[in-house]
Amino acid sequence: MITDLSLHNLPDADQRLDALFQAFDDLLFILDRQGTILDYKVRDPMQLYTEPSQFMHRKMQEVLPAEVGVKFEDALFWLNRENKIVQMEYSLPTPSGAGWFEARLVPLPNGQVAAFVRDITRYKESEARIQHQLEQLAAVRSIDRAIASGVDLHLTLSVVLDHVRTQLSMDAASILLLNSKTQQLEFAAGVGFTTDALKHTRLRYGEGYAGLAVLTGESLHISNLRTVHNVDQFRSPAFSRENFVAYYAVPLIAKGQTLGVLEIFHRTPAKAGADSLVFMNMLADQAAIAIENAMLFKSLQSTHTELTATYDATIEGWARALQLRDKETEIHTRRVTEMTMRLARMLHLPETDLLHMKRGAILHDIGKVAIPDSILHKPGPLSDGEWKLMRKHPLISVELLEPVPYLAPALAIPRSHHEKWDGSGYPYGLSGEQIPIAARIFALADVYDALTSNRPYRPAWTQARTLEYLRSQAGQYFDPTLVPNFIEMLDGLSFD
Repeated sequence: MITDLSLHNLPDADQRLDALFQAFDDLLFILDRQGTILDYKVRDPMQLYTEPSQFMHRKMQEVLPAEVGVKFEDALFWLNRENKIVQMEYSLPTPSGAGWFEARLVPLPNGQVAAFVRDITRYKESEARIQHQLEQLAAVRSIDRAIASGVDLHLTLSVVLDHVRTQLSMDAASILLLNSKTQQLEFAAGVGFTTDALKHTRLRYGEGYAGLAVLTGESLHISNLRTVHNVDQFRSPAFSRENFVAYYAVPLIAKGQTLGVLEIFHRTPAKAGADSLVFMNMLADQAAIAIENAMLFKSLQSTHTELTATYDATIEGWARALQLRDKETEIHTRRVTEMTMRLARMLHLPETDLLHMKRGAILHDIGKVAIPDSILHKPGPLSDGEWKLMRKHPLISVELLEPVPYLAPALAIPRSHHEKWDGSGYPYGLSGEQIPIAARIFALADVYDALTSNRPYRPAWTQARTLEYLRSQAGQYFDPTLVPNFIEMLDGLSFD
């Protein structure tokens, strides 16, 4: 029985165990060493993969789908061989789609096995979103390189369109450019078409969907081209052979000047989500910048200036993957970033360093996407095991950011903002000036904002108490030369 666990020596062990499972979403199965299910405990029966009558006294690896069963069999093999805890992740179909789960198999002294199962679907979804945003960030960087490589507009537009198809999972895309002399939209580049239906396009302002997007300056979406009566506006009898259904038109605007239209087509019904629409407009902005660069022969420096806002918007959107889990994170990030930048400017750090510091500050806690909500939002002190997991988030941040080359100079804050001047911090125990100056500056802002903010386990400190703490930690937690500067910087600081 489940009550044969270590709780059996405690008073009311059944009630205590029930209370634990009311507080947490984990499932518990008691198995024999061959995987036969002997008993189970669950807060909500809806969490079960199948009815108890379908799994009780059967082997877990036989109840689960074949692919998962093989993983479970392998986990049992290593548990029986090493007599140690074994962990595995697997996916199961659920009514709302694929669900991800983590199983921790624990050998018991009585020869049985406790299998703790936790739903990690939200974590996996966050991980997938981060990976997708990384790919989008790489796409933006690829377009940047195409722009910087020269004024070959056709090559640059081809790169843009390739990323439009890949990142948005659409079938075809084209770019129409506005001819300044004839004031007509003309075909400039296309990808994914099976005919030359659009290659001879000539559209005036307000003519056709593309012309309407130019006229209004707003994106346009047609969910089903087959239901509209004026499809011939595409001006080619061959267009119907493309069998397109969904359509988007996004005006290409740079510095208030309309340069053309990005058209996107799909052969089945498709509606872009909010994130895809943001990225669609981002790519349109990139295309507009490329067109402006080629047509007006702008300098490379000017092009990079235009791209900076796009990069920062991407980074902030990426950070929001974490902020979706905790609204306070968004407010905290804004405040600590502002304080970090103010102090860095006060210390006259180079402007090139400030940009990297800002990106690092925005992404300082991105590694927490891998930390369970039960730890992030725990209304009380963390256990030793929970602290051990929490202290991994700087290294997780590095794993996420390091593959993006242009973010390499921004890693100082995500990697080292929990290091301490006396070497007692983490993850590497750096001390003194071994800690990058950006991380030393940020640590003051981070701790100040944390202490002066309400937390689930304590009320906010007063500013006076917080400043006294900062002074007392100079030379221990903080760089002693920075503490007076930080306190001086706070004078007159206010947040909108």
